[in-house]
Formats: sequence, C-alpha cells, structure tokens
Amino acid sequence: MKPFRVRFARLAPLVLIASLALGACSAPTVPQTSSSGSADDTFVLGIPSEPATLNPVLGYAVDGGGLMFDGLLSRNADLSLKPALADAMPATDGETVTFTLRKDVKFHDGTPLTSADVAYTYQAVMDEKNNSSIRGDFAAIESVDAPDASTVVFHLKYPYAAILQRATLGIVPKKLLDGQSLESAPFNTKPVGTGPYSFVSWTPGDKLVVKANPTYWGGAPAIKNLVVAYAGDDNVRATRMAAGEFDATVLPPKAAARFDGQQGLTVHKVDSADYRGVMFPFGQPVTGDLAIRKAVNLALDRQAMVDTILAGAGEPAYGPIAPGTTWYNAAIAGSPAPDQAQATKVLDEAGWKVGDDGVRVKDGTRASFTLMYPAGDALRKDLGLAVASDAKKVGIDIELAGLDWDAIEPRMSKDALVMGYGAPYDPDYTNYELFHSTLAGQGFFNPGFYKVPEVDALLDKGREEADPAVRKQTYDAFQQRISDDAAWAYLVYLKHVYVVRGQWTGIAPSVEPHEHETGGLFRNIAEWKPVA
Repeated sequence: MKPFRVRFARLAPLVLIASLALGACSAPTVPQTSSSGSADDTFVLGIPSEPATLNPVLGYAVDGGGLMFDGLLSRNADLSLKPALADAMPATDGETVTFTLRKDVKFHDGTPLTSADVAYTYQAVMDEKNNSSIRGDFAAIESVDAPDASTVVFHLKYPYAAILQRATLGIVPKKLLDGQSLESAPFNTKPVGTGPYSFVSWTPGDKLVVKANPTYWGGAPAIKNLVVAYAGDDNVRATRMAAGEFDATVLPPKAAARFDGQQGLTVHKVDSADYRGVMFPFGQPVTGDLAIRKAVNLALDRQAMVDTILAGAGEPAYGPIAPGTTWYNAAIAGSPAPDQAQATKVLDEAGWKVGDDGVRVKDGTRASFTLMYPAGDALRKDLGLAVASDAKKVGIDIELAGLDWDAIEPRMSKDALVMGYGAPYDPDYTNYELFHSTLAGQGFFNPGFYKVPEVDALLDKGREEADPAVRKQTYDAFQQRISDDAAWAYLVYLKHVYVVRGQWTGIAPSVEPHEHETGGLFRNIAEWKPVA
C-alpha cells in the first residue's frame, strides 16, 4: 500500500477518461434516471476521484464520508460533533476518553457491533505492520481497551486536543479482519460496515454501487440505490451531467456555470477550507532558493484568479488555514494584487539577473522550473497557467506539465505541483503531514522535503497542547514561519460547486475539507428525501 492518505487518492485513469469522451455521454455502465433522480430508486453521483481501498483502517473516508461506515462520532452541518455509534459524547479527564456504544447496532452481515470491534479498528490503525496511511493521525493514543461489550476506553500519551475529531473513523468488524494481512484482505474491496448504505459492487476505474441499509439505526435512506461513478475529467463530468447520466456531481465553478438557472437543476456553492497552491521542492537549485519562492508569491494576482478562474466562487489564499476560522493568522495575509516591483527587488538582491531572453539567471542557472498538474483537472491547469503568466512578468520561466498521478508522484521531489489540501476541523489536520520533517517524501506527505526544526517543534506542541489559547499562539507562529519561508505559493480557497438534479429536502451544506469522495455536500445523502 502506498504511504499516503487514501482521501488524496488518484483520479480515475486516463484510459477511462478517454473512453468516456469518445463515447460522448452514453456510457452503459451507469443506470439512467429520471429528472427527479428517482427512477428505479437509483441516484447516480459523478465523483472526480476514486479511493484505493474501501477499508477505513487503511485510510478510506476517515473523516466520515464513506456512507458504508459509521464512526463513534459524526458531524453536524456546523461541524460540531455529535454521537453516532456512541450513545452520547464521551467522558474524558485529559488522559483517558471513555465511550459507551449504542445498543442493538449491527453490521451489514447481521453481526452485532461491540466494543471489541471499536478497539480492534483503532489498534489495527496503530499497528505498524498494517502500514496504515493514517497512523500518524492517531499518534496520541497509547492503547484502546474494551472492558465490556459496550464500553471503549482510549488511553492517551498526552492530552490531545483533536482526539474527538479523530473519532469519526469508520468502525470495522473484528471477526472479518483479525489475523489477516490488511494489505491484501478481501475486505478492502468488499467491505462490511454499520452505515446507512451497504456494499453491492465495486468496479475499479468505473463505479461503486451501494444499497440502502433498511435496518440502519439512524433510519433507512430514501435513496435506495446509489451509484458513485468515477470520472476524473471535469469536462466529462459536466457533459455527463448535462446528458442526464448523473443526478449530481461536483464541478469547477466555470464548468458549473452552464447549469445556473436550468429547470430541474440546482447549483450549490459551498464554503470550504479547500485550497490550491504551488508546492515547491526544496532540494532543487531554483525552487529551493527562497528568493525565487518569495518572488513567485509576490508576483501572483490572486484576486484575478478568483474573479476569472473561479468565477468569484472563492477567495485569495495565503496559508494552509482558512480565513474566517478560529485558527487563522490574519497577519500572514498579503495583498491580493501582485507586487511586481517588490518581486523584482527580491530577485535582484539575491543575484538573479535578467538574461538576454528575459529569464533571470544566477551563477549559470536559469530561473526556470516545471509546474505539474493532474491532467483532466481544468481548474488546476488554469491556475497553473495563471501562475506561469504572472511569474514570467518578473523573469521566472515556468513550464507546465499535465500528467496523470502515476507520473506525478515520483517527480514531486524535483518538480513543483499545483496541489490541493485543507480541512476545517482542527489545525493539526493535514498540516502535520505536509510540513513535519519526519514525514518528508512519504508519498503526498511533505513531498517538497521541507525540513525546519522550529516548525517541527511548533507542530509537535500544537498537537500536544491542551490550552486553546496556547494552541492558537502556536499555530499562529507555525503559519508565520511557513509564510516567511514561502514554503508554498498559496493561490485560492475554493467554494465547492455542486449540481443536483431534482428537488430534495435534507441537503445541509457545511464548510468542507479538500477531499470529496462521497463527502462534501453528499456527506448526508442518506438523509435526503425527494420533494413530491
């Protein structure tokens, strides 16, 4: 298994994208639905990315977007936590956290849920031999006990402020996994959970099919059959949505604009903590130079990106924690307009002189580097083009490369990449993985090999500190330091844009993280009901 989060999984293969494009919008593998999305009780979602596994222990839908699984806790639309498999919010004294389980919850195969299943799930994540991509998220847990069938006790190494945020992890049945190698377990492709939907089939590169759990403890879903169709290309998803193959999809703002005002369709624009930015590899002579990174940041016209590329559905980004959230450090915000004069000054003072072709040179090295983006992602391509255009104005040459993820991954230590991350739950989320030196080069964790002891210390302190005020100071300092280092060139925060066919009650927008899968607006699709 690859050592990065499944929730940042690759897009659907380009072979599939090409076949969908050639076949216009008549792919036979997706059931057709009526304009209300209710024909044959089937609802079809068009999703841009596909998970590498369906096992929560290995990283599938760890933040509660899997539909087939439940965590001990789940989230309300306002991001507050609420009981799920737990019958109430837990008791905690800082060193232990104690949950009591709901009674009469069963897995899809009819097996009763017990505390042994919960303890096994977390123990399996923490077991190094399982190579779980999310193990670092649970580093604060010393052990998990199941003193009786309905009680689970977490023993912590230190008071971890985000521990309850981690209790959304989907619970798996111990009897189906205990004693197996999790990397090759049949469960990974044919899972059994307790969630509102149960597994029917998974065709990698095509679709996942699930059906409503009629005995779900939270109430049976109104949508009886759900197809999650994978299509990595934005234009393909838009075309298939227009053709009636999809009942709902997520699209870049410009691609979704064609659906505004169309009868029978609703466009939802949802706030998110999801950013796009340029990840710089630090071990290279050009992107490893602080002056280059600072100059790129100064040259960017972020407001133009919001206005044109996002069609206004977003805001400028300056760091990895979203504006308007508790943990945001407003001191790092710069001007959304470019400052070419200051960028030029920074480069001149660092010895980058303009060459005959207009590209700067220092000690025989041209100020030129490659910026990768995932092919088929129109938004990242457009952002990459804007970055290259802005950088050219100050003498930095950026060559774009649209590649599939298999080609991108081995090049991330050498070439820059338009990346997307972000979560609204806690500042420990994603930032520890992206900037702590111990995770450098582990797949999509810290791919630029950023290694700064001061930042390591701040991330460790933020993870272990219980006092909210001290945590705020710690994460303010973290944001300031990576801003000073120009570790990334943050571009924009997005509004996630969804198109939904038919009229439904129960849709509850929430500030969203980066990952989509079946999260985002679709996180509570089990609660949607058609309007008669």
